[in-house]
Amino acid sequence: MAVSLVLYNDRMRVCLFDIDGTLLSSGGAGKGAMAEAMATAFDVPACADGIPFSGRTDRAIARDLFCHHGVAESDDNWRRFVTTYLGHLPRCLNTHNGKVLPGIVALLESLRARGQFALGLLTGNIRDGARLKLGHYGLFDHFAFGGFGDHHFQRDDVARDALAEVRRHLQGDVDLDQVWVIGDTPLDVQCARAIGVRVAAVASGWHSLEDLAAAEPDLLLESLSDPRPLLQLM
Repeated sequence: MAVSLVLYNDRMRVCLFDIDGTLLSSGGAGKGAMAEAMATAFDVPACADGIPFSGRTDRAIARDLFCHHGVAESDDNWRRFVTTYLGHLPRCLNTHNGKVLPGIVALLESLRARGQFALGLLTGNIRDGARLKLGHYGLFDHFAFGGFGDHHFQRDDVARDALAEVRRHLQGDVDLDQVWVIGDTPLDVQCARAIGVRVAAVASGWHSLEDLAAAEPDLLLESLSDPRPLLQLM
């Protein structure tokens, strides 16, 4: 059994997908839900202007929102924020003009059909926020595991959680050269390097090809509408 498990893991490829800007665009629903959560939970203006969101964890974004609005950063306030945010997010997803990004459905279906790919998430979204976003766009069932932004302020720590989940899902170790992070920000490239895996950067979010090229990913794509370069490398 142990030998067959090692062989199984050696031939598996793993894809860890970012969500916002890579799989989908929520049209600002996440940012809007966070701003409304601050207003509802702490009686402050519903404003998140000036707070960087791209590539960051929800925990880090909330810390900046607390600081910006003069709200104490405590575990109780974090839990209060999360509960309120998750209450606002479904309505914001319904009212904002979001979409699944080009090529994503075909890519995910192709990877699943091949039978040699384990699909997971590496996202700054909290777990329940990721579930709501992906579920809204019909993508949630493609992913069996992941690393999320519930506890960590740094993306690199989320990547370490995601890699631990890969090993748990495959019930053993994994060839790091067969693990790919797919994301749209320089922080996606950075966190892939932190865990020693390969990374494809896609200019489908807020960052330009030039910004992403400077981070030196293994593969740089304008979009995933044509996934053949990624599939060929994997």
